[in-house]
Amino acid sequence: MPPPCFNCAETRMLNLDTAQRIGTTGSCLIGGAIGAWRSAAVTRPLSIATSRFPLAKLPVAMMGAFAGGQSGARVAALFFSQWLPPGEGTPWLCLSCGHIFRHPFPPLAPAR
Repeated sequence: MPPPCFNCAETRMLNLDTAQRIGTTGSCLIGGAIGAWRSAAVTRPLSIATSRFPLAKLPVAMMGAFAGGQSGARVAALFFSQWLPPGEGTPWLCLSCGHIFRHPFPPLAPAR
């Protein structure tokens, strides 16, 4: 259950840790698809081996997907690192007023 906002006491909150994971994964997938498409869509004439064996482009597309995926994940990580508030705890975004804050982690249970 999300904590209430410190500004407006609204409980409609978005956990930014979860949003960061989803954003990084989505950026990695989109970057990989763009990288594979750009590396496989060459404008030069096809060689004889490529025209006879269409899967010859597969290694190039895989390398492009890997590089594009890394680039997409890096962009998302940089975006979230600049956007999240400093400090420790779970970051939350209030959907009513737009306030971003960190809710401290609950204390550990005492040892019995």
